[in-house]
Amino acid sequence: MTELGIGIGWRPEIAEAVEGLSGVDWVEVVAENICADHLPDSLTRLRRRGVTVVPHGVSLGLGGADRPDPARLAALGEKAVALGAPLVTEHIAFVRAGGALTASPALEAGHLLPVPRTRDALDVLCENVRIAQDALPVPLALENIAALISWPGEEMTEGRFLAELVERTGVRLLIDVANLHTNHVNRGEDPARALVELPVEAIAYVHVAGGVERDGVWHDTHAHPVPRPVLDVLADLASRVSPPGVLLERDDDFPPAEELAEELAVIRATVAGASVAGASAGVSVGRGAAAEKPAGRPLLIGAGARVSGGPMPGAVADAPPAVPEAVAPVPVRGGAGSGDEGARQRLGLAQASLLSALVAGTPVPEGFDSRRIGVQSRALAAKRAGVVAKVAPELPGILGREFRPAFLAYARSRPMSGGYRRDALDFAEHLLLAGRPEDPAAHRLLTRWWQDRSGSRPPGPAARLLRAARHALVRR
Repeated sequence: MTELGIGIGWRPEIAEAVEGLSGVDWVEVVAENICADHLPDSLTRLRRRGVTVVPHGVSLGLGGADRPDPARLAALGEKAVALGAPLVTEHIAFVRAGGALTASPALEAGHLLPVPRTRDALDVLCENVRIAQDALPVPLALENIAALISWPGEEMTEGRFLAELVERTGVRLLIDVANLHTNHVNRGEDPARALVELPVEAIAYVHVAGGVERDGVWHDTHAHPVPRPVLDVLADLASRVSPPGVLLERDDDFPPAEELAEELAVIRATVAGASVAGASAGVSVGRGAAAEKPAGRPLLIGAGARVSGGPMPGAVADAPPAVPEAVAPVPVRGGAGSGDEGARQRLGLAQASLLSALVAGTPVPEGFDSRRIGVQSRALAAKRAGVVAKVAPELPGILGREFRPAFLAYARSRPMSGGYRRDALDFAEHLLLAGRPEDPAAHRLLTRWWQDRSGSRPPGPAARLLRAARHALVRR
């Protein structure tokens, strides 16, 4: 497994700072934010200096009921080749639901949502992972995610779920210790138990990030300093195995370069100190040796498992959708065999039901915590508003203080069915159909912005009347 060292998440906002930091062995870049044929100059300079760059995907949705999109897989592979990356990473999550499989409206979460830890979900995930492994030119590692909500009727702990995934597919793991802490606060799950149960010898690298607790809920913001409890989980992991790489994530509210350097130093010291302590206590910390294996279960890759990808390279139209009707909650049962279409449909219906409640205001499926669903729903809408403001900064400029409340009101009844750029266009069209903004100058600016990017004529009075009537009929 490639030794990476200590790294930091590369973001355009801190590109200059990252280039100037000493002791950065590698960086990770969000795959969807770059183009394979036009890499940012900063990443090109880092690569020339011998800094490894790893693409980190967020949109495959390998934990979803549908098979992975070949175009998304191809794009991720192209970026890995362009960066000379030794591996690519993604998440154990679903990001969309509905569509043909469930005969319900297609919905996008715009966020990583948890997969139920059931046999059905594991069977579907394993098949999706194998499809991805076959399509990618380099090995794949998958990340555990943070969650605000828990699925009812789960059949496995997180550690056992990850262990079986590795045993059946040979996929590697990206363990986010901040996410383990998040799930400890939000779902009562013990990070130490997860580390005991999961195959630590399969870890490709580790994520470390900050967050904040509000009203008893931990929000994995990536916009705050790394807190002591997260460092404690990192120390526990590093006392069990020597991680090939550890990376600091920061996605917002970026501090000065000096503070980033200090956080990297603390992370490095935590790993080094835990390794020494583990060795002194007689715990094997060499890569490939798992500490504290549960009795009776060998942490071995099972028969038929495959190593992700190929060999390790060297450093080498469209009106907004109507609110869907509630999708009836479906129990997520276990016991399906790999490739069973029944498992996919059961999982698809369950995920569509949950996502519809989160983004379209349909009833909360049975067994879920309604309060937590509300918290997650508001968080998803707030994230949509924030990302749309970034991908289309002209909108807050045109609308001023009206932007955020207007977008949040829009999001309550208009689920996202495409990417964030499509969401920005749909939001602008929604305002224009309603005759907003009322200020004539702002209205002209918004009309021009929408027309330039949609390639369409702005909706006139007849079109506005027709679409308003159509939306009214759909809602009845």
